[in-house]
Amino acid sequence: MNRKFVSKSNRVLRKVLNSKENLDILQDFIESFLKIDIAEIKLNPYLEIKSSHLPSEENFGIADVRVKLKNNEELNIGIQFIDGYFAQNKMLLYYAQIHSNQLIYQDNRKMSKTVTINLLDFNYLKSSNYFNKIVIPSSRQNEIELYVLELPKFILKNSKTMNKQEAWMSYLCGRQMEIIAHILKKFDKIQKLDNLLEEYWQNETME
Repeated sequence: MNRKFVSKSNRVLRKVLNSKENLDILQDFIESFLKIDIAEIKLNPYLEIKSSHLPSEENFGIADVRVKLKNNEELNIGIQFIDGYFAQNKMLLYYAQIHSNQLIYQDNRKMSKTVTINLLDFNYLKSSNYFNKIVIPSSRQNEIELYVLELPKFILKNSKTMNKQEAWMSYLCGRQMEIIAHILKKFDKIQKLDNLLEEYWQNETME
């Protein structure tokens, strides 16, 4: 995993990314993996509200956003890093939290489909693919939809022809600095995130 956010990954990236000025980074990341075209994206306040009432070791999630697609469909999307303990429980619990938090917004929105993107720095699923979609039938709502990114399984086949998803995976993995340098020159949203992380760690103090 990229060393710039390995320590308390959810907390660091939540602090860096949860602002209106950085929604373009989240949009770029989401579109790269879910293959959707986002017309509008806005932060949901739930994570910050919740984190102020939790001990730091229980803080969860990087971002919770509401997106409207170009076909007018709306999605509730959560992104989190998961450590190696109770991964399945954490995926399902996080999904439940992100989906049910729609009830507290008080802005007359309708309940929308929820999907979560779960980033793992270890191998978990039997599939050899680094990116997998898990669908769980649900009697009360639409199917539960979980996306799982397993960083150790990712292998970049050709750095010269990599697409945006491969660039994001390479950056998240952070294995080869020459490839990272190439990515930062070519992909502006990843470069913006990298700059924000550099600034964060330069100003970080012990808590």
